[in-house]
Amino acid sequence: MDKVYDQKTVEEKWYQSWEKKGYFQPEINPNGKPYAIILPPPNANGDLHFGHAMFTIEDILIRFHRMKGEAALWLPGEDHAGTETQFVFEKHLSKLGKSRFDYDRATLYKMIYEFVEENRGKIRNQMQRMGFSLNWDRLKYTLDPDIVKVVYKTFKKLFDDGLVYRTNRLVNYCTKDGTSFSDLEVIYEERKDPLYYIKYGPLVLATVRLETKFGDTAVAVHPSDKRYKKYIGQELEIKTVSGKTKLKVIADKAVNPEFGTGIVKVTPAHDPNDFEIGQRHNLPMIQVIDYSGKLNEKCGKFAGLRVKKARSVIAEAMQEKGLIEKVDYDYTHRVGICYKCKTVIEPLPLEQWYIATKSLAEKALKVVKNNEVKIFPINFEKIYFNWLENIRDWNISRQIVWGIQIPAWFCESCKKWTVTEGETLDTCLHCNNSTLKQDSDTFDTWFSSAQWPFATLQTTKPGDFEKFYPTSVMETGRDILFFWVARMIMLGIYVTGKIPFKDIVLHGTVLDPLGKKMSKSKGNVVNPIEIANQYGADAIRFALVYGTAFGHDQSLSHPKLQAMRKFTNKLWNIGRFIIDFAPENAKHLDSTGIPNINKKSQDDKQILDNLSKTIKTVTQAINSYRFHDAADVLYKFIWHEFADKYIESSKDRRSEVQPILEYVFRTCLELLHPFMPFITEELWQKLPHKEDSIMITKWPETRIPAN
Repeated sequence: MDKVYDQKTVEEKWYQSWEKKGYFQPEINPNGKPYAIILPPPNANGDLHFGHAMFTIEDILIRFHRMKGEAALWLPGEDHAGTETQFVFEKHLSKLGKSRFDYDRATLYKMIYEFVEENRGKIRNQMQRMGFSLNWDRLKYTLDPDIVKVVYKTFKKLFDDGLVYRTNRLVNYCTKDGTSFSDLEVIYEERKDPLYYIKYGPLVLATVRLETKFGDTAVAVHPSDKRYKKYIGQELEIKTVSGKTKLKVIADKAVNPEFGTGIVKVTPAHDPNDFEIGQRHNLPMIQVIDYSGKLNEKCGKFAGLRVKKARSVIAEAMQEKGLIEKVDYDYTHRVGICYKCKTVIEPLPLEQWYIATKSLAEKALKVVKNNEVKIFPINFEKIYFNWLENIRDWNISRQIVWGIQIPAWFCESCKKWTVTEGETLDTCLHCNNSTLKQDSDTFDTWFSSAQWPFATLQTTKPGDFEKFYPTSVMETGRDILFFWVARMIMLGIYVTGKIPFKDIVLHGTVLDPLGKKMSKSKGNVVNPIEIANQYGADAIRFALVYGTAFGHDQSLSHPKLQAMRKFTNKLWNIGRFIIDFAPENAKHLDSTGIPNINKKSQDDKQILDNLSKTIKTVTQAINSYRFHDAADVLYKFIWHEFADKYIESSKDRRSEVQPILEYVFRTCLELLHPFMPFITEELWQKLPHKEDSIMITKWPETRIPAN
């Protein structure tokens, strides 16, 4: 053996060997109990980032259950990631001096498709480099024709059951990306903006958004506010920068009497709360901001100005007319921004497809409350319940090209929509007219990925769905509990009548070394392969679970990575001592051998007893998703109890204790294998064993030596 462990000569060799031997196939244990994890599909448009290294957790579970003799399936996938991918591609186009508006739909789709295909292979290579034992024969992609067919079928079923409807209401619209987003995809920042106190006839009201005043259709006060009761029902004449208008004063309980002067202008086309007030009072919607973020022709001389510029220009004009009483320049409020490009979201009226979520959410709540689905760590249960109990209907239309186009057809003659399972319509099913046009929108990516567990297993190998659904575990980041996990439960139950998985296991976020969230815009994204080249994949994997309670955030720590690299060197040195420097007259145990401890010394009995306790503790920790506890116990036992104490104390009995050294070390390698697969395989194969055997046949809990 070399004096120093070199991962470069080990990792690629063993991954190829595992795949060749069918190690990643559930069929390796044909009679085993089914155990399945569906990989949260990474975006197919680029490289993995360091957060994806947390797939280590799933690999630990899969290797552990595979070693226990179960038919373990870890199903890989890739996500077309509609908005994200088109966003990345449009940045690419901008560098070429082009934009999406320079191409028709078919051409743009083809260009994005080719762009993605160039990148898809990178992800697989990177995951193999990290040792992830995925069953690549079952790889699925969200744009596979058979997956798309399942998505279409679900949409049609929802439509036929009255759970999908189309309506015109305010959406969260990003004027830069040119699409709407669901409520979950809007993030909020506290910002300071001027709060203008403006004169509306005899009244004064406070607003930040001067640019929307051209769309006002009422003035509202709280019905119990004594200051303004005499105005309720009156029509006020209001002076504007370009003339005069009239607005009625209405009473609505949604008005906060403590905000500003207790009076608000109502702009149903540009504010979610105003939209609700408008619905209750049958107010018209007057859209004054277009989908490019500019004021439209209803704004007179301000038409064509972008919102931010328009606000300041209108403020100057109103000041000149004496229509502003005062300005609070220190007003702090929450502003919704696009989670991708950070553009301020505009609430805009748009006709979209919605899923009615109430009945779906009730069933998703019930299965967790009844412990049919369990959430780990358990503190996330409360968050899950709170979201589902307050869920709003889900907007699934996106105004982008890249993705699954919605299979809905509008008839220009009878003005009705027809939904299909993907087939093209030539004539309207309502009136037989041929003036049909398909909806140009695509599905929200989360809608297709919410069907991922059953869609994949229904389209892989025959019998997979029947054998592996419901799956065993959904392990993913806690930040997509609502985006994805809850929605998978809702649609999984709706389509199949069964839960999609039994356990939800949520990990924290891996932050940069300064404790900041990694993002491409900040330039602090770390490529896991670069770290693996430096420290080894095993060191990364162990560092991610060691020393941080599962479910908590952690920072990328080079000192911890260095410590885990030292741990791999420690394992290597233990192996060299036991294997290379074994006495010539020593007896050896093969991989099934168990040393007899009846006549051994107290030190021998102690190390074997402690090993037995370690096996039990590690097994229990993995079963309960306490990976940090398992890693901590293994580290302490191997380095301190086995290496520092037992090996040192037994050197003068070397020939006698060789079987115990080999047994304890082999068992330690087996326990470590799910965490550090490469070095453990390399060392295990150097110990005495049957020819061409592989170490994953048994988990050591079944081989605890008896006194």
